[in-house]
Amino acid sequence: MRIDPSMWRTVLFSLGVVTFVIGVYQTLVENNPKVPAESLQRNYWLFMLSLGCIMYYRYLKQRDKEARFLADPKNAPKVQPKTPAKSGKPQPRKKPRK
Repeated sequence: MRIDPSMWRTVLFSLGVVTFVIGVYQTLVENNPKVPAESLQRNYWLFMLSLGCIMYYRYLKQRDKEARFLADPKNAPKVQPKTPAKSGKPQPRKKPRK
């Protein structure tokens, strides 16, 4: 049994949102008015986990979007014919002399 890739992306996005909400909640609950940045430092890993999940989700979504774009026959890259190789000698300009 295989799971659809869009399901994995949904789980990844949900994990990112949940870890962000937990990080905000823990930061507000553990807030120490004497040292306000201390609770943020303790929950920094939750915010980074959330950011990593969201960034990977967006990467997968963009990669899937590009694959669908290139799979469409009208958007397929056109192969241009090769131009003949230039000789090592430069071509003279056709410029009138005075």
